[in-house]
Formats: sequence, C-alpha cells, structure tokens
Amino acid sequence: MKTIQKVKLNAVIVVIALGLSACMGISQQGQNTAIDAGAGALGGAVLTNGSGLGTIGGAAVGGIIGHEVSKPNRK
Repeated sequence: MKTIQKVKLNAVIVVIALGLSACMGISQQGQNTAIDAGAGALGGAVLTNGSGLGTIGGAAVGGIIGHEVSKPNRK
C-alpha cells in the first residue's frame, strides 16, 4: 500500500473514533446511525483503496442502514 493511502486510511480511522466519542448524549437511533456511517466509511475506503467517493458513499449507505434498522416500531 502506498504511503499516501496509509495516511488517508489512518485519518479516516481517527475521524471515526473521534466521531464515535461524541455519541454519548444522543438517542440509540442516532448512535446506531453514526456508528454504521463510520463503519460504512471505513468499508468504502478499504474497498476502493482510499477513494474519497468510495468513503463518502460507504458512509452514506452505512448511515442510512443504521438509521432504518434502529427505527422504533410504530403500530
């Protein structure tokens, strides 16, 4: 892996870790959305070799999945 890609991947990991530390005062659904967006961003970055578009796309997809899966049951 090229040095620049390693730096990008490490930066993404740090941003995710810092973002997750801000999840203490929000709802469970908000936490799940943030966590899944972070995981999606990491997955998108890894799968596309650090592509910015892949990282953003992964974050968007992960965030949507986390939000929808943790919706409260409405009857």
